[in-house]
Amino acid sequence: MTFFSAMIIPIIISIVLFIGLKEKKNVYDIFVDGAKEGIKITLKLFPTMIGIFLAIYMLRSSGFIDFLVNIFSNVTKFFSIPSEVLPLILIKPISGSGSMAIATELMTKFGPDSNIGIIAATIMASSETTFYVIALYMSQAKVKNSRKIVIPALLADFASIISAIIFFNL
Repeated sequence: MTFFSAMIIPIIISIVLFIGLKEKKNVYDIFVDGAKEGIKITLKLFPTMIGIFLAIYMLRSSGFIDFLVNIFSNVTKFFSIPSEVLPLILIKPISGSGSMAIATELMTKFGPDSNIGIIAATIMASSETTFYVIALYMSQAKVKNSRKIVIPALLADFASIISAIIFFNL
């Protein structure tokens, strides 16, 4: 399986090259055109990504996440939710890398097979970085009003988080 995993990308590239050459296409020029378009898209998305990363950094550095954890800790105790997963719950809709860092910290500290580790892994696998995805797609599609998308997306995240906690507590 390790060999197959290491070979999948070269196999895919070889298949693309073979098909391109078989159809008498200039594969290199097509590749360069695709790379140029990729750079254009990246430059369009860059301001949105900088804004999101700055907001996450400010939330974590200011202590606001810890403040929210302290506020909600009584509620989490009542519903048998470990308060240690609250930072993950708060950051996951905003940042994939930030939530991955928090999940890694939780699993390093408590272990991947602990209650907290299992809940963190389930949240990571079943929820989305909602604001990040919406911001990127909406900016690329030039949609200005995303309110109708945010509420259902956050409800889906909430449902996945609650499901992870309920599933674990069964």
